[in-house]
Amino acid sequence: MTRPRALITGASSGLGRGYTLSLAADQYDLVLVARDEARLQELARSIETEHGTLAEVVVADLSTRSGIDVVRTVIETSRVDLLINNAGYGLKQSLLESEVSDLVDQDMVLTGAVRELSLAAVKQMRNRGRGGLINVSSMAALTTMGQYAAAKMSTLVFTEALAGELRGSPVTVTAVLPGFIRTRFHERLGVERPGPGWIWLSVAQVVAASLRDARGGKVVSIPGVSYRMAARIARFVPRPLVRWGSNGFSLNRRDG
Repeated sequence: MTRPRALITGASSGLGRGYTLSLAADQYDLVLVARDEARLQELARSIETEHGTLAEVVVADLSTRSGIDVVRTVIETSRVDLLINNAGYGLKQSLLESEVSDLVDQDMVLTGAVRELSLAAVKQMRNRGRGGLINVSSMAALTTMGQYAAAKMSTLVFTEALAGELRGSPVTVTAVLPGFIRTRFHERLGVERPGPGWIWLSVAQVVAASLRDARGGKVVSIPGVSYRMAARIARFVPRPLVRWGSNGFSLNRRDG
C-alpha cells in the first residue's frame, strides 16, 4: 500500500522539524522544504535510516517568487496528502525601525507563500477526494504585536475562509495557533524569553495536539489548556486593552 506523503515547509528546525519527525514515525513519506540544504539532507538521511520512509529535499527561499514556484510545482505535479505551511521568522526591529523590503520579504513567507501553496494543494486534494492542510498561525494573531501578528492573523482568517469553502468535502483545513514554544526562535531574534516558565510548551506538545486536532477535522487548533482559555477570553477583551497589553508585552531585545 502506498504510504501517505506530506510536504512541510520550514522543516529543518523548530516546529517544522517536530512535524517531520512525528510524521516519519507515523510512516509518512516526506517532502522537506527549507533554505538550508545541508541541514535538510542530514535530516532526510536520518529519517530514511531510522524509519525506512522516503524523504525528498527541496531547497527554496519562500520570500522569493522563484522559491514559491519551485514548491508549488512539486505540489501540482506529485501527490501531496498533507501540506504543513510552517515556514516563518520574526524581525529583530520594531515596525518603525524595519526596512520596508524586510517587511515585504517576511509578508511573502508568512502570507503570500501560505496562500499560494494552500490553494494549489487543496485543489489537488479536492480532485483526488482526500487530503489535509495545516497552516501554522500563532497566538500573536490575537494581539497587535507588529507585522508578525498582522501576518499571522491573515493566515488565520484565510484558513478559516478556506475551511468554509471546503465544508462537507473530504479535505480538512486547520489553522494552528501555538503560544510560546521552546525553540531557537527567540534566540535568533536576539530577545529574552518573556513570561514565566509554565507558559512555554515543548515542540512535541504542539505537534501532537495540532496533528490530533487536524485529524479530527478541527478548523482551529490551540495547543495547551492555558492558551485555549486565553483565546476564549481574548474575544471579549476591548481593543484598547489588547493594544495596551500588546505594547506592555513587547520583547526585550538584547544588545548586539
